[in-house]
Amino acid sequence: MTYVICEPCVDVKDSSCVDICPCDSIRPNPGWEAEEYEAVDQLFIDPDTCIECGVCEPECPVEAIYFNENVPEEWEHYIEINADFYKKQETVFK
Repeated sequence: MTYVICEPCVDVKDSSCVDICPCDSIRPNPGWEAEEYEAVDQLFIDPDTCIECGVCEPECPVEAIYFNENVPEEWEHYIEINADFYKKQETVFK
């Protein structure tokens, strides 16, 4: 399981969650990967590195972050969207 960033983040990309994440699982980071940050319309949580600590969830000002099992039904496709982002960007962040 992991945390997932859903639709409320689209076109918002507030980086409060990025700054608080202890394992650097939320990307792209606007300070480090500015080009990638500008190229996407939301932030993403890496399901392979997320330690499920939950500190990101209350930091999100638009309530876009959910534990995988708690993602609202209408946003369940964001589970795959988050995972796919990391599969496609693997060489950029590793």
